[in-house]
Amino acid sequence: MKKQFAIIGLGRFGQSVCRELYHLGHEVLAIDKNEKKIEDASSYATHTLLADGTDEAALKQIGIRNFEHVIVAIAEDIQASILCTLHLKDMNVPKVWVKAQNSYHHKVLEKIGADRIFHPEHDMGNRIAQFLTSQKVIDYIDLSADYSIVEVITTSKVEGKSLIELDIRARFGCTILAIKQNGKVNITPNPNDELHKGDILIMIGSKQDLRRFQDEAL
Repeated sequence: MKKQFAIIGLGRFGQSVCRELYHLGHEVLAIDKNEKKIEDASSYATHTLLADGTDEAALKQIGIRNFEHVIVAIAEDIQASILCTLHLKDMNVPKVWVKAQNSYHHKVLEKIGADRIFHPEHDMGNRIAQFLTSQKVIDYIDLSADYSIVEVITTSKVEGKSLIELDIRARFGCTILAIKQNGKVNITPNPNDELHKGDILIMIGSKQDLRRFQDEAL
């Protein structure tokens, strides 16, 4: 379903989000106070606008409150990010998602009502660390300080074994959400389903349990 997004701030993060949303077929308004960035964004945004995201009058004039999703991507200037977010929440924008620069910035954004807060550098650092420390991890999503969703590739240690034989939940406290086999995704694994080398398991659990499963079972 096609949605409308406004992105305020066209640094690397803002540009990346804008491009992806646009290529996914959504309507995207790109806003920045830098004329060169606005010119460049014309190739990957539905509409562009030269404006200051901290200017409340300008935000009202462009009808920002009509957008269900607004992404504030001006984290390098913490004061501007906070002021822009405050204006958007005062205008009752339904979903205001903001990039945070650090933990202090995050706390302030929480207090003024940001609906979702991103730490892309921190999140990417976690993912890279996972890849570097385990050759079995294909992808990784941090859910909290303690829990994650991971995609892990199986080894010959599980060849021909069924899920009920491995008893993963009881032994390791992890849950298999889906299994990728031969390019197909099984989102309702059966206890009798057998695993083979090269299968990809999509799993959820505590980081400690997931690590223990990788070390002991794979």
